[in-house]
Amino acid sequence: MNRISIIDHKNANAEQRKMLNSIQSSQGIVPNLLKVFVNSPVALKAFLGLQGVSNAGSLSPQTRVRIALAIAEQYSSEYCLSLYTVSGRRVGLTGNEMTSNRSGSSEDARASIAIRLALSISKNMGDISTFELIEAREAGYRDADIVEIITHVGMHLLASMLSKASNIDIDSQDVQPIYTSPTITKSEPSP
Repeated sequence: MNRISIIDHKNANAEQRKMLNSIQSSQGIVPNLLKVFVNSPVALKAFLGLQGVSNAGSLSPQTRVRIALAIAEQYSSEYCLSLYTVSGRRVGLTGNEMTSNRSGSSEDARASIAIRLALSISKNMGDISTFELIEAREAGYRDADIVEIITHVGMHLLASMLSKASNIDIDSQDVQPIYTSPTITKSEPSP
């Protein structure tokens, strides 16, 4: 049962209805997460703005979804796992790849480093090690990319928190969480 109201066309005010219509026309559907966000049009605008800007960044769509899946798994957000699994399929990720992402890794070595960095940022509230930054840079991630990874972590933490706090119904029922988030510890290179 939803703990925060789901706003749809039947119970929306004029501003909310306009926002829902805009989402419907651009995405084809209005995910339940956005139906909760629209309780506060300001919050929805902020989330969609951050999403739009961060999706125009230098990280590939696949890496963005990989990070989203890892964060959703880390925070046991069944709703977000379902949503991002659908997104993963849209950008060409395989089931095995998405399972790896949810476990904190990737079949792609460079993407695996981005996922590990994202999980460490999340777990350690940004207090990552110098070694982690060096590893990301050696994998070809520039400071701009690292800032984008941090931005995606924040955005997906927000989505996971809202989905769990509101206890919203999953849009697609075909995903079950595995909850095997890796233990992330800050580490420095061995002497």
